[in-house]
Amino acid sequence: MKFTNFNFVTVALVFGFISSAFAQEDPTLFLNRANAKIAKAMAFKNSWDGPTSGPKISAQKKLIVVIASNLKNNSVLRVSKGVQEAAAVAGWEVFVIDCWGVDNKHAEAFSRALALKPSGIVLAGIDANEQPKEMNAANAQNVPVVGWHASTRVGPSDGLFSNVTADPKEEALIASLLGVVDSNGKAGVVVFTDPASLYSQAKSNEVVAVIKQCRTCSLLSVEALPIATSPDKLPALLATLQQRFGKKWTHIIGVNDSYLDLLATPASMSLLANNKIQALSAGEGSETAYQRIRSKNLQIATVPEPFGQQGWQIIDELNRAFAGEKASAYTTPAYLVTEQNIAFHGGDKNTFEPNNGYRAEYKKIWGK
Repeated sequence: MKFTNFNFVTVALVFGFISSAFAQEDPTLFLNRANAKIAKAMAFKNSWDGPTSGPKISAQKKLIVVIASNLKNNSVLRVSKGVQEAAAVAGWEVFVIDCWGVDNKHAEAFSRALALKPSGIVLAGIDANEQPKEMNAANAQNVPVVGWHASTRVGPSDGLFSNVTADPKEEALIASLLGVVDSNGKAGVVVFTDPASLYSQAKSNEVVAVIKQCRTCSLLSVEALPIATSPDKLPALLATLQQRFGKKWTHIIGVNDSYLDLLATPASMSLLANNKIQALSAGEGSETAYQRIRSKNLQIATVPEPFGQQGWQIIDELNRAFAGEKASAYTTPAYLVTEQNIAFHGGDKNTFEPNNGYRAEYKKIWGK
């Protein structure tokens, strides 16, 4: 399926996305703006659009503790590696605590982190507002906490010095719009989301809102599945959904690629293929997602995040905190990957690695 030449007449008629005012605009203007939005998402800039000034890197050695929700999660692992890579340039030490995907380990891990008397803490994939006692303790000890997917908002929020993340609503909007276009405005959508993650719920809520704005589409079901759900439980669920919705069911939208990984078993793939169901992800950009898109195997698109770059940004944000300056609150624009542009920006290595020189740019700021 090619996405470069969309039928935007269909989109204009059935899709009132972004706001009601947008939908009421002159049809030509509507089409132009819609076309520009999708084109922008598929054509990531090679030039750096992030911060260009800030404090020199602290010469004093720092200990940074990363509290990772689950290092078996590709995105959390790669962000942690990005933090370690950038910290090595800064001359800082990094200690990583893995919570192994067990939510009730978060508070304990936070307490362990504070006991190490760190200079700063990174909360990776853990909601900050679910750790009020520990966040208050960190603030009382003047230990800045920078989050990654630790809030539904970008920048300073929920007690964080800054939260580094893509805009979940923007990612969900782009994924939903693509589902509508791929179905020629007749999408029947099942959404997979994680009930334990506020970040994931922010995405799925946006998918729901967008699909409901498509007058000729159907929101069939929102399936709240813990991300650690065993893949062998999916065939029975898929069979039930197929029995309920039949040919009305055309698309799956997962809040991230991990849900589509769960579907990558022979039994699940066979059922989905037989019913010609397409899948796309509203975020992440895992290696397996790139492989599926390239091989045209179930998944047609993902909205990836630049995990390595985000790791460098986390170190930059911490350095700003140490210097008493404000957070940069930078966020990368949403990037849509399909078979049309998969060869670019790290796609040949099955990852999103922006060709924007971010390492050199941060080194310039830091005086390295």
